[in-house]
Amino acid sequence: MATSTEGNASNPNSLSFLRRLKPSRTVPRTHWTAEHRWSVKPQGLAILSLGLIIFGLGDSLIIQSHIGNAPWSVLAQGISNHTPLSIGEATLLIGAAVLLLWWPLEQRPGFGTIANIILISAALQLGLFIFPVASHHFLIQLLYVLSGIALVGGGTALYITCGLGPGPRDGLMTALHHRTGIRVGRVRLFIEICALICGSLLGGRVGLGTALFALLIGNSMAIFLSVVNRYAGTTN
Repeated sequence: MATSTEGNASNPNSLSFLRRLKPSRTVPRTHWTAEHRWSVKPQGLAILSLGLIIFGLGDSLIIQSHIGNAPWSVLAQGISNHTPLSIGEATLLIGAAVLLLWWPLEQRPGFGTIANIILISAALQLGLFIFPVASHHFLIQLLYVLSGIALVGGGTALYITCGLGPGPRDGLMTALHHRTGIRVGRVRLFIEICALICGSLLGGRVGLGTALFALLIGNSMAIFLSVVNRYAGTTN
């Protein structure tokens, strides 16, 4: 009887924990959310920078797993294979090139858009220097990928709640959505597939890590948005 009672007593805590991890359906407004894309305040700047650095480090972990990159890192690695550029520098170049596509679509950047291009590229290159390659150790490779996906999701949740402008790829996605009327998810899928195909043709690494990223990144981001909303969300 005592065991049953103890088991029942632990259930509410388990259910409460699971509720906290329920993916969010929206981007919450937080205490650091800016009023507009160029309204930069110290707290928002700190959260934005932290989120972008976490994102870049997570992306580098996935690359160092050697079992497949995230789609845009496949492209960056492919470009790096055929130029003197490092993967971080190629990521910077891609971000700037995608940003140029905004102008004919009448999409305009914010402070966070520029910071996204610079900080993610720098953090990614730093991560490639810090984290050792996990090749030939599958469990470690898998741990790298799952940890990287969690970091990318957490970093995304932090920087998009700052309200300082979308990243280059997010902005292209929303601009094309508004211009064509095609669903956002389908537009993003098309963009990701294009990056993946081009990167693969250039020799970028595609594999299990790529598939896991595609399957899990959406939920990873949504779960962290829920956590941010719980601890920093505001209705004001």
